[in-house]
Amino acid sequence: MAGHSKFKNIMHRKGAQDKKRAKIFSRLGREISVSVKVGGSDPNNNIRLRSAISFAKALNMPKDNIQRAIKKGEGNDSDSNYEEVRYEGYGPSGVAVIVEAVTNNKNRTAAEIRSTFGKFGGNLGETGSVSHGFKRLGAITIGKNLATEEDLFEFIVEREGSEDLEISENEYIIYCYPNILHSLNEQIIVRFGETLSAELTWKNNINIEVQKDNAEKLFKLLNTLEENEDVQNVSSNFEVSEEVLAALTHWERIFNGR
Repeated sequence: MAGHSKFKNIMHRKGAQDKKRAKIFSRLGREISVSVKVGGSDPNNNIRLRSAISFAKALNMPKDNIQRAIKKGEGNDSDSNYEEVRYEGYGPSGVAVIVEAVTNNKNRTAAEIRSTFGKFGGNLGETGSVSHGFKRLGAITIGKNLATEEDLFEFIVEREGSEDLEISENEYIIYCYPNILHSLNEQIIVRFGETLSAELTWKNNINIEVQKDNAEKLFKLLNTLEENEDVQNVSSNFEVSEEVLAALTHWERIFNGR
């Protein structure tokens, strides 16, 4: 098992069920609001917003909540004055960690992130200290029910700017250059059907294998970061064997959404 991605993080948190639903909706609301601020309120011309709305609907976020988040993104009041910030650091075993957050108080968020790193055997670094080990790519997720591996592979190899195809149990992830994310997503929708998400992500170049002694501390670090209300996404380059994960049964349940 390796890595993390924005909407997958929210899906894992969804496994905590109804008691955390309000927190999930809050994060999605912020993502929608910031998407509007960055790219405008028309989902047809803002792939980030369209993806966020689509995901919110998939999690049964009420339509009124979605509309309020869009309106907040269009406003200029202090309550809607959210900023995107990125933090980089190292966890146990030297695992690189990138934390992306949306906040209206950068000092508060920075202090909380720094404290979390320190509490679980990591340390917060400067911006750029670990991101050089990752690629900034577009990531398009599509359900396996919409395409065969062969058809999808043939489709993407003909598209300049496509980088990689990752296959999991229920979905495919197509990685591409950021500048073609919107157009490639549109082409995939026309050819195969509606995608699950289309977003920018950090894809690590090298995985660092973590043994059992440090794996639990690392999982505590990542989980605590993800539980922070301001955090939208946590990316890392860890790799844990199935044997180590099975030995940590509590964390196996968390990462499998059970």
